[in-house]
Amino acid sequence: MTTNEPTWDLLVVGGGINGTGIAADAAGRGLSVLLCEKGDLASATSSASSKLVHGGLRYLEYFEFGLVRKALAEREVLLAKAPHLIHPLRFILPHMNMVRPAWMIQIGLFLYDHLAHHPRLPNSHGINLREDPAGASLDKALSKGFAYSDCWVDDARLVVCNAMAAAANGADIRTRTELVKARRSDGLWRAWFHDHTNNAEFTVRARALVNAAGPWVESLLHGPLALRDTEGVRLVKGSHIVVPRIYVGRHAYILQHTDRRVVFVMPFEGDFSLIGTTDVVLSGTPEDAAVEAEEIAYLCQVVSSYFKTPIRPYDVVWSYTGVRPLFDDEAEDPSAVTRDYVLDLDVRESEVPLLSVFGGKITTYRQLAEEALAELESYFPNMGAAWTEATPLPGGDVPNGDLEAFIKDLVARYPDLDSAMLASMAQRHGSLTTVILGEARQPMDMGQDFGAGLSAREVDYMIAHEWARTANDVLWRRSKAGIHMNSGQRAAVEGYIEAAMASAPDNR
Repeated sequence: MTTNEPTWDLLVVGGGINGTGIAADAAGRGLSVLLCEKGDLASATSSASSKLVHGGLRYLEYFEFGLVRKALAEREVLLAKAPHLIHPLRFILPHMNMVRPAWMIQIGLFLYDHLAHHPRLPNSHGINLREDPAGASLDKALSKGFAYSDCWVDDARLVVCNAMAAAANGADIRTRTELVKARRSDGLWRAWFHDHTNNAEFTVRARALVNAAGPWVESLLHGPLALRDTEGVRLVKGSHIVVPRIYVGRHAYILQHTDRRVVFVMPFEGDFSLIGTTDVVLSGTPEDAAVEAEEIAYLCQVVSSYFKTPIRPYDVVWSYTGVRPLFDDEAEDPSAVTRDYVLDLDVRESEVPLLSVFGGKITTYRQLAEEALAELESYFPNMGAAWTEATPLPGGDVPNGDLEAFIKDLVARYPDLDSAMLASMAQRHGSLTTVILGEARQPMDMGQDFGAGLSAREVDYMIAHEWARTANDVLWRRSKAGIHMNSGQRAAVEGYIEAAMASAPDNR
């Protein structure tokens, strides 16, 4: 065996929510873990979601009771693990009888309230939209509605926090590192990688390989792994648009369309509304996915049919699309394809395991990771016990889980620093905000002010501890500061990071 080929217990390919979740769980159980991601962490599906930790109310219509129960229970776990990234969100469901009768919605909400215990979230109830403030922005013809609760999540930062948790337990996280080839050899996996940052090649060995490549899960099997007879995946594109805020309030809306799909309208970054999503079968490759004009028109039309003030495609200030790698259950309607995950353990004629992850959703990533390690348990008899349920993610140990109180305390402790900046940092980093601030007390201590609550001091931390390497990493995934900035401010961030990376001794 070549001496410069390190051997790991677990090689994880894919730096989305499932890959980082598995890496974090495995590292915390004492396994040596290498995670490689060909782009940035959360650079694909895991940063292009609807930003929800939810049970999936509409999945009840497809009799996905097990998935909904599992997801509802996990809402409570994740709320406790990451109160800086996840918070309750009240949804208003205006009723249009021509889509679903009221009795059907009431039964669905009853099940939603009772399939799992939810002490942190209130039960659903009916509302009069002509009297309730939530109806003020809606078409005056709408009179009846329902209110229920789910949760908002900063999806990309949830991925980063799981990567940080993995690294804290000894995992090696490598971004911009692409798997070129992997073969079973001498009782191990041997894998060849290309490091795009340093334009370098390296080889490792591993006792087990996890394919958590998301939309590329099947192409990884067929390409670098050279396996053909594999399970199928359905690639379904979901697009979102962002427009200037169209209503007042901290609540969200779930709108039923006549095609029986639902569209969410949610507060986004204070000044905006996030609207999504579509369900379109992807005809090309994940790299080709883009928001299409027809999707924008569709979302605008659905929202305009409910709100007093219509929105038009020219109102859109930002849009994004994600490709969901759903397990192909042969459902004709893309909206009906199961959102549950499937774990496929392949040992072929050897005892060298390959575990591939098909499907899944952000809400159930932690449970998926536990089940993935249960599949691999016989190969690692000394692996530790499950541990993630009761352990906060990095930054999640906010006192009493009360982020608002934590922010008030920060503002009091740092009276000379901008309060809006402190709030933004706390929402991104939670209790780690004080670590980033360090000895800073005056604005000059924060370094260059890029605007939108982003400082050089925070960017330096993202580079050093969160694997940020480009302006896009910082402006659209580690934060959403980019949507608040003008082109000059974004260019300043880009120049700063390029200079920082050029002077770094190790760009990995």
